Amino acid sequence: MKNLVVRALAGAIFVVIIVSGIYIHPYVFLSVFSLVIALTLWEFSGLLIQYKNALPERLIDISGGVYLFFSTFVYVNELSGKEIFLPYLFFLMYIFIAEFYRKDSNPINNWAYTLLGQIYCAGSFSLLNCIIFTPAVSGGVVFTPLFAFVLFAFVWLNDTSAYLVGSTMGKRRLFERISPKKSWEGFWGGLIVVLLSSQLFAYYIPDLSWYNWLGLSATVVLFATWGDLVESLLKRTLTIKDSGHLIPGHGGMLDRLDSVLMAIPATYIYIELFIRN
Repeated sequence: MKNLVVRALAGAIFVVIIVSGIYIHPYVFLSVFSLVIALTLWEFSGLLIQYKNALPERLIDISGGVYLFFSTFVYVNELSGKEIFLPYLFFLMYIFIAEFYRKDSNPINNWAYTLLGQIYCAGSFSLLNCIIFTPAVSGGVVFTPLFAFVLFAFVWLNDTSAYLVGSTMGKRRLFERISPKKSWEGFWGGLIVVLLSSQLFAYYIPDLSWYNWLGLSATVVLFATWGDLVESLLKRTLTIKDSGHLIPGHGGMLDRLDSVLMAIPATYIYIELFIRN
């Protein structure tokens, strides 16, 4: 019972922090998700240090990832031109050049793992800037947190519904080789609940058509499921149960945000193709 209370409390605090970061103010968004990127990259690089010869320089990796998020924030807000990305390009070149002087036995591992962390963690979260800031018709940029909030809400609702349905009715394994506990029943249960909830958004926010709400919710569920499986494959490869212990009862940041990491780019693509087009 105590563990359940701790898990629920930690989950509630995490949700409040994320939602506050999305809604309160653009600079709060910048601060909260810069911290999220720093924590996920610290955790990610820490996992890979234990695997074979991967020795990423954690602080440099974190600085590069946070700078990518910051520069994307600045660029989409039209506070600077594309030259804001030049230091990040220098960082990418440094990743390769540094291996000349490190003299590690397998530099390919270091290149691959460092770049994987940048794409998987920093790159995905940086795309949130493109979702949450919208070019205004009359010029300038508008702070529009709705779709970012909906993205997280759909992911959390899907995770909860899939778990409840899967744990009570699950029989057919979804991807047993990677995640033995996930079931098709859980997947369909989560999908149906999220599709139905999308119509509540359609009712209260009719500016977006009901079928676009359906399409967006289905996209989030599909890629959130794959995102969960991606992290499961990563942990299975590394033979670990949790990515970390930062959030009591939930594991690490990657454990809590694995579904979101794949859902963000998918949501951005859907918005650009079917909503803003």
